Amino acid sequence: RKPFNHGALSLRARQLSTDITNKATEDDEPKFLRAVEMFFDRAAKHSNASEETLKHIKSTDSVLSVTFPVEKDGKTVMIRGYRSQHSRHRLPCKGGIRFSSAVDLQEVEALSALMTYKCAVVDVPFGGGKGGIMIDPKEWTEAELERITRRFTLELCQKNFIGPGVDVPAPDVGTGPREMGWIADTYRNFNPQDVNGAACVTGKALSLGGVRGRTEATGLGVYYGVREFLAFPEVQARMKHSGKIDGTSVVIQGFGNVGYWAAKFFEANGAKITGIIEHDVAAYNKDGINVEQLALWRKENGGSFRGFPDAQIIENPMSVLEAECD
Repeated sequence: RKPFNHGALSLRARQLSTDITNKATEDDEPKFLRAVEMFFDRAAKHSNASEETLKHIKSTDSVLSVTFPVEKDGKTVMIRGYRSQHSRHRLPCKGGIRFSSAVDLQEVEALSALMTYKCAVVDVPFGGGKGGIMIDPKEWTEAELERITRRFTLELCQKNFIGPGVDVPAPDVGTGPREMGWIADTYRNFNPQDVNGAACVTGKALSLGGVRGRTEATGLGVYYGVREFLAFPEVQARMKHSGKIDGTSVVIQGFGNVGYWAAKFFEANGAKITGIIEHDVAAYNKDGINVEQLALWRKENGGSFRGFPDAQIIENPMSVLEAECD
């Protein structure tokens, strides 16, 4: 038997990753997919399942990788997209579609695996799925994004990677109700006989059959999760914390749909938001940040915190992850 070639595995892993991912990861650090598998293996030791069953659970069932051309400024640009169905033990598969230049095959596989485990832990009867298109949405016009989204949906339809009983995407990084509306409309055009066609995606606008409360649900989930975590006496003892949200200082990474609503719910329940980290800069105020004022400032000033008068603007945003807080 030949010795296992770790170098070849590392090379293969890098080929499946974007330059952004590779630059953010040291050579001796595991990539995202490998990290998820390591955590799975650690948890699996506490399971009574057989080794063969665990192997099957860990493996990804199916991955779709597509490329297609899109015209931009008179030139043809090749777009790459992915959809991973980690587990079809329960249908449909469920998971978001993200638009990001950091999207790669490893990322969607890892995220689809996490979707499987999250659904299983709370007994939601879905398998895990995830998808992405490797673009920076800021570099494309709305009309171009619509063409890209509809073409990707066509690829999913042709390969049977979308449908109410098969695989149901949702919004994720860089996508929202607008993109879900384009996907639903394209799916219905190719499946006019499917009376449940509108259920091919979640996260649609209310006017298209979306669900009230969906927009803020993920941020509210972050708040509920922290609130319940702090309720454990052993956590309170270790943190030397009262267990109450009121008066707790919080730093939040990200100010998109999840981060914004998480900040709003923490603030509404008495927490002090001392730091909010975005991709370019961070805002920090040890006495607390007014979340709505910061959101309004960002909206009116080119999508950045820069210049916000009621907080210190920090150019190295990730350093705020280590700021003192509860």
